[in-house]
Amino acid sequence: MKLRNIKKYEKNQKQKIINYPPCFSYMVKVVLGGTFEYLHAGHSRLIERAFLILKESGGGFVHIGLTSDEMTQKKSHAVSDYETRKKEIEKQANHLIQKYGLLGDCFLITKLNDPIGPAASEDFDFIVISPETRSGAEKINQIRKENGRSEIQICEVDFVMAQDNIPISSTRIYKGEIDKYGRIQRQLNQHNNPSKNQNKKTEK
Repeated sequence: MKLRNIKKYEKNQKQKIINYPPCFSYMVKVVLGGTFEYLHAGHSRLIERAFLILKESGGGFVHIGLTSDEMTQKKSHAVSDYETRKKEIEKQANHLIQKYGLLGDCFLITKLNDPIGPAASEDFDFIVISPETRSGAEKINQIRKENGRSEIQICEVDFVMAQDNIPISSTRIYKGEIDKYGRIQRQLNQHNNPSKNQNKKTEK
């Protein structure tokens, strides 16, 4: 996002107001959020769906809420710091902007200090989720309804399965079961150490 827009956002964030660039006022706005640790294949699919909605709608804006370092302390495993995760998302977003021919400043990444974020109070058309976060999206729509706001259309994206047909997750990657593409780590280790594997075969 352009520097002038970032400064404008940071100023308004203190007042709990998000002013998007004027050119996006009448275009589709998509929101999604998460921790995005390791930015694995499942995360990439979610983010790509958000930008694909813009492509299919003729343009718009993607707002990505990224959990703060304070929030990640509640996780069952260690998580990279906020800035590290943010940079990885920016790389993915810029790649998708080029892929789909979108405007360069059509996305914004902001810090999430609670599970709801701006989705319950700002104007959005779509919220992109995975099957495990549907209840959170439904809660957001309930809050919006109670506050007299229109519901956001929920766009659910299927899990990306690993080679063992179990969903890819940051926890599984952290445990060393799979890599971020869903490949079984045991198989990767065998591939990376062919001489060791050959010795095992010889011993048999």
